[in-house]
This record gives sequence, C-alpha cells and structure tokens, in this order.
Amino acid sequence: MNISKPSATVGVFGGSGFYSFLPGETREIKVDTPYGAPSDAITLATVGDKTVAFLPRHGKNHTIPPHKINYRANLWAMKSLGVTDIIGPNACGSLQSHVKPGDFVVCDQFVDRTTGRADTFYDGPIVTHVSAAEPYCPILREHAIASCRAEGITVHETGTVVVINGPRFSTKSESRWFGSQGWEVINMTQYPESYLARELEIAYVNISLITDFDAGLDEHAAVTNDEVLAVFSANLDNLRRVLLHMIEGMPDTSASPARSVLSSSRFEKGGLPLFG
Repeated sequence: MNISKPSATVGVFGGSGFYSFLPGETREIKVDTPYGAPSDAITLATVGDKTVAFLPRHGKNHTIPPHKINYRANLWAMKSLGVTDIIGPNACGSLQSHVKPGDFVVCDQFVDRTTGRADTFYDGPIVTHVSAAEPYCPILREHAIASCRAEGITVHETGTVVVINGPRFSTKSESRWFGSQGWEVINMTQYPESYLARELEIAYVNISLITDFDAGLDEHAAVTNDEVLAVFSANLDNLRRVLLHMIEGMPDTSASPARSVLSSSRFEKGGLPLFG
C-alpha cells in the first residue's frame, strides 16, 4: 500500500472485542484534533478501491470506558482524513425475545439516556440545530441490510437502540421499562457517536451485534462481560465478512441527507465552514 498523504473515504469504529479486521498491509497514523486525542492511533488500509480508516473506540487494549470516550476527537479525526462514510458496529444487548444473540440489527433510531457527554461541535457563536429525526443514513442502512443477507446473517432491518451511560448495566426494572417502549437494542456508545457524525455531514450506519438478552427479560440470566465477549468473539467472522462486503461495494452517498444537513441547520448564515 502506498499512501503518501494520510487520507481515507470509509471509516470504521471498532467496539468491544473487535480491534482489527483490515486485511493486507496496514499503516498506523496519529491524528491531532482541537478536542484532544482520539481513542487510539488510526489504522489505514486498502479494501478494493477504497482506503479505510479503522479506529477502536475503546482503544486497542479496551482501556476507555464508554462514558469516557472522546467522541468529538474520534469523529473529527475521521473527518480530517476525508472520511465521508462511517460504519459503526458494536456489541449490544437485546430488549426483545425475538431479537436473539448472534443476530444483527441495523438500527434506524436511537434514544439518548446518557448524561454529561460532550455531544456537539456547535457551541456558538453560530447557532446550529442539526436534525436527528432520521439519524442513520438510509443509503448505508439499505447497503448494510443487503450485505448481511448476502453473507447469510440473520438481520433485523429496523430497530431502536437506547443508549445508556455505562459503565454499569441496567437494572431489571430499567430494562423492562426500555423493552416496554418497544425498543429493541441497548448499548453504551451509539450516542453521541452517530449524532456527531451527522453534525460533520458524514453518512453513518450502525450495525448492532446482539451478544445477550438484557436483564429485564426474566427468562434469561443477567448479562456478564464474559458472556458478551464470548458471543461477540464467536461472531467476529460474520462481522468481518459483512464489513468487507460493505466496503468493497460501497455505494455513492452524495445524495444522503447527512451529507448536506448543515445547509438547513444554521440559525445564522455566513459563518466559516468547519473544513474549508
């Protein structure tokens, strides 16, 4: 691989138990941001005709808990490399009996239950309200679903992920409450990661790998870290195949709503762009 100037068009955030998937020759780079250091060095590789940037959101040695991830630095680093599309796989719990461990869910909505996280790039003076009504890119969602099916993976085409602060897991009462709302998935990192991508006009798709049933499903035992990682590890090959399938056939997302969201989000016009 010959990359004279660090750049990439596709970004991938790794989650629990998933720290490297890129084939062939790779190159690690460090990226400075106005928001501090990203979670780790970024690995660059070529997949088909795409240059891919991979960043483990918890760090390679899983030293960063979900409530301490520097989400703004991670997203800014991707944007500064030229990334236009991000795939965000992660380990998640199920809130519904029909969504089983080993299944994939391509979420179309999130519910934010986090607190205290830096969750916007726009602190003024230009007031900017970026819509989160449809937080995930429809083009990438369709592509992710098709890629899962092509690889023989059981996939749920829609789903709402409720994002809790962590690092603790939910109580049974909390889990039952979340499930009673009809939400399918529970996770600790989808917010603000997915929303910050949108603020930077990056198309983003989530793939939730279900590792366990959450505590509120009484017929199932409460989750443990060992169980989560065991299921995740068993399905790593499935995830690698889906990701490589997606990247090799990556669609054009220039028409994605995310790619032009700032044109209708600024309260006042005339401010300097984030990236000129």
